[in-house]
Amino acid sequence: MAAAVGVASGADVPSKLKLYSYFRSSCSFRVRIALNLKGLEYEYVPVNLLKGEQFGAEFSKVNPINYVPALADGDFVISDSFAILMYLEEKYPQHHPLLPSDLRKRAINYQAANIVSSSIQPLQNLYVLKFIEEKVGPSEPLAWVQYHIGRGFSALEKVLADHAGKYATGDEVCLADVFLAPQIYAAVKRFNVDMSQYPILSKLHEAYSEIPAFHDAMPENQPDAPEPQA
Repeated sequence: MAAAVGVASGADVPSKLKLYSYFRSSCSFRVRIALNLKGLEYEYVPVNLLKGEQFGAEFSKVNPINYVPALADGDFVISDSFAILMYLEEKYPQHHPLLPSDLRKRAINYQAANIVSSSIQPLQNLYVLKFIEEKVGPSEPLAWVQYHIGRGFSALEKVLADHAGKYATGDEVCLADVFLAPQIYAAVKRFNVDMSQYPILSKLHEAYSEIPAFHDAMPENQPDAPEPQA
């Protein structure tokens, strides 16, 4: 069942954006943050990955590679969170820009985002963990994920050391933050990563929790999130 979420928008903002999402997907989490930051209203269309809904005929027409998120803007559909974020940034640059004007700072944002999107997150995808569990054993997926998160987080600590302020690349929320927040959240909430080794990322995690756009995008606050156990 779809739900309309997001911030009330002005007359220049269309109201027919539709986000195909799964509450626990960190890639969907990124897009939800960006939509919230930019104040764009959207319709939330849940796709239950555990039930295999991403492989159904209907969603396969939306995204043939069967991943979430996908974003429909009227009759135009785009998938892959990085592509979606760049589309939103270029279409709505006046709504909380995600890319700084400084060329070097912008490059650091791209670098941090790519470490998350290419060197960490794909290695913790559901299909990867299922494959490892089936081929190696039930105890191996967690060790696999923790190793690759640790490797990526160690690199991010070094990349951000000379650039971090209140947020990843200064005192404004930018693209890097949109990628980092879901990944750090997953490391803490799902994968039991010892964050004491990563002081910069730990500080950022605390800062993100205070931003309404981030808080509202968290998995537990989505329409398809399970009810908390009593």
